[in-house]
Amino acid sequence: MLRTALRNVLAHKARLLMTALAVLLGVAFVAGTLIFSDTVGEAVKNASAKNLKDVAVSVQAIDDAPEGPDAVGAAKDGKRATALDDRLADRIRALPGVAAVRPDVTGQATLAGRDDQPVGNGWQNRAVNYRPGKDGTDPRYPLVRGRGPANGGEIALAESTAEAAGVTLGDTVRFATDGPLLKKKLVGIVRSDDPQVTAGGSLALFDTATAQRLYLYPGQFDELVVSATPGTDQQALTAKVRELLPKGRAQATSGSTLAAEQSRMIAQQNSALSTTLLTFAGIALFVGVFIIANTFTMLISQRSREIALLRAVGASRRQVVRSVLAEAALLGLISSVVGFALGLGIAVGLRAVLNANGAGFPDGPVVIAPNTVLAALAVGVVVTVLAAWLPSRKAARIAPVEALTTVEAPPAPRSLVLRNVLGLLLTGLGVAVMLYVSTLNSGDDLPIAMAGSALTLTGVIVLAPLLSRPLVSLAGLVTTRLFGVAGKLAKENALRNPRRTAATGSALMIGLTLITGMTVVGHSAQLGMDKMAADGLTADYRINTSTYVGLDPELSKKVAKVPGVEATAPLRGTGFSTDGSGGGGFVYLRGTDLSQIDKVTRLTFTEGSLDAVRAGGIAVSQTDAKGHGWHAGDTVSARFGEGPEGAKKRPTRLKVAAVYKDNEMLGESFADVSLVDPHLSRVKNDDLLVKAADGASPALTKEIRHALGDSPLLKVQTRDDLRKENAGQIDTVVNMVYGLLGMAVIIAVVGVVNTLAMSVFERTREIGLLRAIGLARTGIKQMVRLESVVISLFGAVLGIGVGIFLAWAGGSLVGSSFPTYEMVLPWGRLALFLLIALVVGVLAALWPARRAARLNMLEAIGAE
Repeated sequence: MLRTALRNVLAHKARLLMTALAVLLGVAFVAGTLIFSDTVGEAVKNASAKNLKDVAVSVQAIDDAPEGPDAVGAAKDGKRATALDDRLADRIRALPGVAAVRPDVTGQATLAGRDDQPVGNGWQNRAVNYRPGKDGTDPRYPLVRGRGPANGGEIALAESTAEAAGVTLGDTVRFATDGPLLKKKLVGIVRSDDPQVTAGGSLALFDTATAQRLYLYPGQFDELVVSATPGTDQQALTAKVRELLPKGRAQATSGSTLAAEQSRMIAQQNSALSTTLLTFAGIALFVGVFIIANTFTMLISQRSREIALLRAVGASRRQVVRSVLAEAALLGLISSVVGFALGLGIAVGLRAVLNANGAGFPDGPVVIAPNTVLAALAVGVVVTVLAAWLPSRKAARIAPVEALTTVEAPPAPRSLVLRNVLGLLLTGLGVAVMLYVSTLNSGDDLPIAMAGSALTLTGVIVLAPLLSRPLVSLAGLVTTRLFGVAGKLAKENALRNPRRTAATGSALMIGLTLITGMTVVGHSAQLGMDKMAADGLTADYRINTSTYVGLDPELSKKVAKVPGVEATAPLRGTGFSTDGSGGGGFVYLRGTDLSQIDKVTRLTFTEGSLDAVRAGGIAVSQTDAKGHGWHAGDTVSARFGEGPEGAKKRPTRLKVAAVYKDNEMLGESFADVSLVDPHLSRVKNDDLLVKAADGASPALTKEIRHALGDSPLLKVQTRDDLRKENAGQIDTVVNMVYGLLGMAVIIAVVGVVNTLAMSVFERTREIGLLRAIGLARTGIKQMVRLESVVISLFGAVLGIGVGIFLAWAGGSLVGSSFPTYEMVLPWGRLALFLLIALVVGVLAALWPARRAARLNMLEAIGAE
């Protein structure tokens, strides 16, 4: 029987080609994902290890350690105060086993690049001190060109940073730390293995005194990097270093512990992307199951005489099953091997594409783990064998005499009845779950929505043969009216075997269901965000910083003086916890200028008024007031500050002066800055809202940026910019889903081609008879094309319908993020999906239609 299986694979190469392609693409997706994940993970791990290779112990300052004149003073001037200084470094150097101690200063610096756009990715824009040794170079940052910075007017950059900023040696580098624009001369370009830098960040280097002046106080450091002499035990040395540290002011970690922690973090970061990619790979393979099952069902139907002869000469049912499964396993293995090779190319290409778009993965060899090879091959073989299991059972049930008297027995009515009953139960259960989901409003209920969606989709797939009859008949009315006999024959061919039509259409339906659902939710979310911004914001500009370091309150006065600016209102905030009869919880309180806030935002009060807030007290959003049970006139006991320190503070009595409709810009609550500022360690504005007399304009934008010092940290955004930023985030997610689900759609197209091609072979004699009674070659082509279009449109209509339902039912979970969410159908895109299905049907039929039209009439009539 094994020889029989091998002979069947070789004898039906053309018929199995499309099935092999479906398996191949799915395995390629899986293999590519696993190889990509292993390669990137190993490259980042190696880069981290290289970056930590000389670190035996890392002594780091605890961020909230009091230092300097006092902790509050340190916070107010924008600098950090630490307990790490030269005296502590000298004491550590004196320990046995210590080879050297490197004091480091770290901070953030955002460079202005081409067209004044910031270089790097926000929090990854690092700034450090350059610490030369006796030879004048810093071994941690090898020089590529030039020299290290030696005074306050000089700067060095990482090679990738200099390239991104478009500067060369001798140029003036413009940058900002947490305030106005600064300028320094570029004197050196270095190489860095820091994973943050290689992953898209930037790196600026200053001499130690300048770095301390920018970020700390003279003589202070953020980290002391201890290297050890050969043979020194890291853990023992770490324990000795800990004994020298001021308690609660610094911490020591061994280099091996740091490396292990970085490896763990890298694994976590990669796991999210890998899980996402593998999920879509699973969808692609699930779609492939329909094609495989369809193919083997049709092959068994066409080989029924052969199977009957095997049974007649003594083959048992079990041997027939094993023969079909062996055939499937061979097909799966061959396809998996080729798919793995393709997956290798996908992994390399994916890494290159992401790097080109700023991902910044470090260089490293392609990693092909043995487990990856085994997993990819196993997935392809197992999926193919499982998909062929039901067809193999059907083959084993064929009675020899019955099979010898007919080519294809119609499906047993009882099996369709059972299938329809099961489909109704699954669909009903799924719809019931999704109707329940439509009453929920928390993102935590997403697993319930996913389970309901899976049940609904599975139920519709099982019901597809039943649904195919009315939908295909309806499409047949159109094809018959427009194309006459060819259209009618196409309809009859599609209805001839509902299960085959359903399986082919379901493959396309799955991809379109997911794509439609994401499109509807994304489109609705975008409109909801636009509405929320329009409802809550009347300002023409929102100004903040790309690294969220905050804006100096004095800058708002400069902006207010710019000609054309009508009003400005700052927003800065803190949080307070509540307890007692008012309902416990945490509330974020924004401070603003109450004389200007109504000019830059649209406020609607349901209780109280803005004048009541100006008289003293806070305004609370409608949602938070309802959640806490507050009303205008209530008094709240508030403790400012988070954690244990906040709990120790004496409570402050706050009066709820007003309740307003939810406003995105103002958030949970707001009050005058005079109420908020005493509870801030450092008074900085999170946002500055600006109203222009004549609206936003490029000229005014430039004037505002100039008044703020042209700092690259600044984000001066118009309302249109905000809308585009929000749209860009949503479009990025939706486009990524389109790209990933595109594989499933391609596999579905392969399924349509496969079904039509095998159907043409199956109906060879019938096509010959049609040609004999006068149907021209063009009519044959038209018949096959229309059958393909009908099947594709059936899958598209079903997919779009289910996708819209799932988007409607699950939309309430998205709406929990903002109250203005409302489902709106993107009719243009839905029409485009139908058009794509139409095009898919036409293109998928090109080869089968051409093959059918070229059949020799007499040979076709004589075929069995």
